[in-house]
Amino acid sequence: MPDPVPEAFDHEQHGGFPVYEPARPSPGFADFLTGMRRLQDLAVSADPDTDTWARAAAGVAELVRMLEPFAVAEGVGPAGRVPELPGAGHLLMPPWRVVRFEPDGVELAVTFSRYHVGGNYAVHGGVLPLLFDSVFGMVIHAAGRPISRTAYLHVDYRKVTPIDVELTATGRITEEQGRKAFVTAELRDPDGNLLAEANGLMLRLLPGQP
Repeated sequence: MPDPVPEAFDHEQHGGFPVYEPARPSPGFADFLTGMRRLQDLAVSADPDTDTWARAAAGVAELVRMLEPFAVAEGVGPAGRVPELPGAGHLLMPPWRVVRFEPDGVELAVTFSRYHVGGNYAVHGGVLPLLFDSVFGMVIHAAGRPISRTAYLHVDYRKVTPIDVELTATGRITEEQGRKAFVTAELRDPDGNLLAEANGLMLRLLPGQP
């Protein structure tokens, strides 16, 4: 029998997962992210001479020295906590933006770049589960369910996913059983072609569960 779920979820009581509030960093953070995303693209596509590599390495080392004194714990810095920025301001995430965020489903616009290429200018297959897992989390939040962990995530690849094209990712809950929420998601190109689809199970955390 499914575990009972309260009629009204208390988002302050969702296992041992911290509650992270949106961040409002200075405009410089958005500029920094834009530069870092471009740097990621160049890091996997540039082929300069030996001296340029050495100077680039020195520049990166200087940037590390500049930022290292300001390292903070998870959930304190702005990364991942700025909803209005691409990928919520987290460089790990593909640069998506939210188009629709409703209880019956979510929609994202996402554009992959050279950094995400696995081969032959196609998006690496391992990047798509990362996108879908993010979509699943948003679906849970939009539906008003408490914080949940991904119990499983299955991806079917239908067509090659291109870079430098704005794609559409959608997701929704298909069934709810107590702590369980079964979810599905799709990724489509501008012509509506299905590139990949996913289904998964999101499990509500127990009290104290990390």
